[in-house]
Amino acid sequence: MPLDLDSRTGWPDDLRLFLDRFPREVWPDHPNLGDMAQFWLEIHDGFRSVGHELQAKTVDFREGLIAPKDYKTWFAPRLNRLLSHLNGHHQIEDYQFFPLFGAAEPRLIRGFEVLEKDHEAIHETIGKLVDSANDFLRTSDGDRDKLQFAADRYAEAGDRLLKQPVHHLDDEEDLIIPLILDRGEGPLGIG
Repeated sequence: MPLDLDSRTGWPDDLRLFLDRFPREVWPDHPNLGDMAQFWLEIHDGFRSVGHELQAKTVDFREGLIAPKDYKTWFAPRLNRLLSHLNGHHQIEDYQFFPLFGAAEPRLIRGFEVLEKDHEAIHETIGKLVDSANDFLRTSDGDRDKLQFAADRYAEAGDRLLKQPVHHLDDEEDLIIPLILDRGEGPLGIG
């Protein structure tokens, strides 16, 4: 089963150690879903929400429902904030949480390595998105054809960026939350 971000469809059996015992529907009411796990899930939901908001406004702009100047003023700070928060979040996971969880359950180490590679793929996509966003921002509002072309290029990169993290966040949660539910936050050193 290929495990790269753009082709995997969930985790193979050897990385579903706890997911089958703790499917998503039991998470909200499980006593081991502590404050840290709930906070982490809220952060992930925030990434999803901002990504969908950016995508929806981009569609509105491309359909002529938002003036170029208004759209540029609206999207630039939101995109910057999203990308900055993603970068910080990934650093915390790569250098703190993944090693901690891997030490607690060595059978999941391969999964954490896959998630770290996901971060690399996402950051490569971010680079392309930033390039296209900057091109769009530099394009004159008066040249509608060039502006539309730049917006289309940005939207394509934005769609890819939204797809990758949403897929990654789902898989990351499916690997980690069941481990937390099995062991508890305190014994894992995060509570």
